Amino acid sequence: MSNTGFGLFDVEKSSSYGVSDDVHEANALERLSDDVPRSKFAKLWAIVEFLDKYGVEARGIERVPPDQRTQTSPLAPFWMWLAANMTISTFSIGCLGNSIFYLGLKDAALTIIFFNLLCTLPVAYFSTWGAKLGLRQLTLSKFSFGYFTSQFPIILNCIACVGWSVVNSIVGAQTLRAVSTTHQIPTAAAIVVIAIGTIMVSFMGYRVVHLYEKYAWVPVAIIFVIYLGQITRFTESDFGGSGTVEAGDIISFGATVAGFALGWTSLAADYTVRMPEDMSSVKIFFWTYLGLNLPLILVETLGAAAMTTFNQKTTWADAYAENSVGGLLGAGLAGPMGGFGSFLLVIMALSIIANNIPNMYSLALTFQNIHPYAQAIPRIFIVIIGSVVYIVLAIAGASHFEEWLETMLNILAYWLAIFSTILIEEHLIFRHGKWTNYNPEDFSDWRKLPLGVASFVALACGVAGAVLGMAQTWYIGVIGGMIGDPEFGGDIGFELAFAFSAIIYPPLRWIEKKYWGC
Repeated sequence: MSNTGFGLFDVEKSSSYGVSDDVHEANALERLSDDVPRSKFAKLWAIVEFLDKYGVEARGIERVPPDQRTQTSPLAPFWMWLAANMTISTFSIGCLGNSIFYLGLKDAALTIIFFNLLCTLPVAYFSTWGAKLGLRQLTLSKFSFGYFTSQFPIILNCIACVGWSVVNSIVGAQTLRAVSTTHQIPTAAAIVVIAIGTIMVSFMGYRVVHLYEKYAWVPVAIIFVIYLGQITRFTESDFGGSGTVEAGDIISFGATVAGFALGWTSLAADYTVRMPEDMSSVKIFFWTYLGLNLPLILVETLGAAAMTTFNQKTTWADAYAENSVGGLLGAGLAGPMGGFGSFLLVIMALSIIANNIPNMYSLALTFQNIHPYAQAIPRIFIVIIGSVVYIVLAIAGASHFEEWLETMLNILAYWLAIFSTILIEEHLIFRHGKWTNYNPEDFSDWRKLPLGVASFVALACGVAGAVLGMAQTWYIGVIGGMIGDPEFGGDIGFELAFAFSAIIYPPLRWIEKKYWGC
């Protein structure tokens, strides 16, 4: 390696981001004087410098300077979110409408439409922020939460990225097992296969992630259309509850749908940081919003419809009981179409890779926000370590898929409602919606960020609201228990979390800003 490599790292070389396009990112990062101790991991960075020559992204949470943003197509977010949600994970959310909440197709579909259209708004909005500031989503949160309080959403998002990868891998493994009833692939092996595909793309970085997602949705969409043709004649629309009991079920299912849609808020800006500053925010918002809602609404509704076929197709009910969502998909594909259907089922199982890629890619970027030492660890190694962790957890939890999924989705809805509220209020009220009121270089300097007391109290109050409104199998809140069936309640945790934090944050932030100055 030359003397300019990471083997002889000098963090004081330059504070400038202004390097020419023909300089690799690894060398550009070396020139930064950002107090990140990369020299402590010099051997790892030497590997990064070598891989950088072959297109592996070296940059982590460091700001992407304006002169290096070459992603000029406003359609990029559309393809990204279309593929990430055109998967069997999305299908499985729709299945919960009947399997957990006993809703009929009409009620489930209306719930899916309303909550998705509502809860993808902050995702589309935050996507515009990446292009304006060149910073990742959890890095941006420091300008609202402050350096120290931001550790709470950072840690929660690390857990969420791993948790989503776990449940996604489980449903993918179930689908691979449903390919054959006689020679089933072991669950652990199926999980590892999906993980390897995920690592290969997320390891490469931003450009390859977008390239993969641009085309990954096509075969999956075609197969979903084929599956729709197989199940249409067996679906029923009038199966479900009634009255106040059903109202509670609808609200609870809505919270589940919200948890899936809101799950992307903590990752949104990660995938627009290489778009030009002058890219139209309206275009980014529109294409992100459309790219999210097309697959979310259509595929979740398809899942809800598939769950109403059991009265006419009892063998499908048996397949679902044996392999959950994978069995249900297999019954409609491999069952009537034989070997060709099994081939389609394999492609469906591998669609999970498109959903897991954002989780693993953003896990590394979230983790680097914990501390300068975390930022000094190259992104690619965090991807590998995170993948090993979720593989182990997925293998251990493969038999508890639905319980894990429903619980995690609701908890995600709680904290992401608080997260979104604080970021939006800070931007619109205290920074007047102007990007000139941010200094992107200040993201790692706690003295130039909010103190974090206002966000901490608002976060705590939001959690209190979630506890009062939640309706989980393991706990029913005081207010949540007043809705629907008293035994199960109705989950309004994310609505109360939003309301409590939205009311508390502005006055406390005004006081904090007056006396702290930031």
